[in-house]
Amino acid sequence: MTTARIVLTTIGKQPDAEKLALQLVERRLAACVNIVGPIRSVYRWKQKISNEPEYLLVIKTSAELAAQLRSAFKQLHPYELPECVELAVQGGSEDYLAWLAGEVSG
Repeated sequence: MTTARIVLTTIGKQPDAEKLALQLVERRLAACVNIVGPIRSVYRWKQKISNEPEYLLVIKTSAELAAQLRSAFKQLHPYELPECVELAVQGGSEDYLAWLAGEVSG
């Protein structure tokens, strides 16, 4: 069993995505952040349907730090209501998971 978690969020501009990724890794809230995109997001927000380009951030962290990561989003994320979806990791490379755990414990 692992305590690794994948947290997903989206951001509208590449420089903002890079800035958030760097801040999360510097604060040891994430071992790694992949920036994917641009992607296209279609969603309803404030009674209006939007169709916008965004960047997907795939954040590797631990269960222990997931709450701190959510708190950091309130401070660091440029969106009024940022996506923050946490997925439990059921398994994987033991070496990689050990590296991940080591990078977020610090």
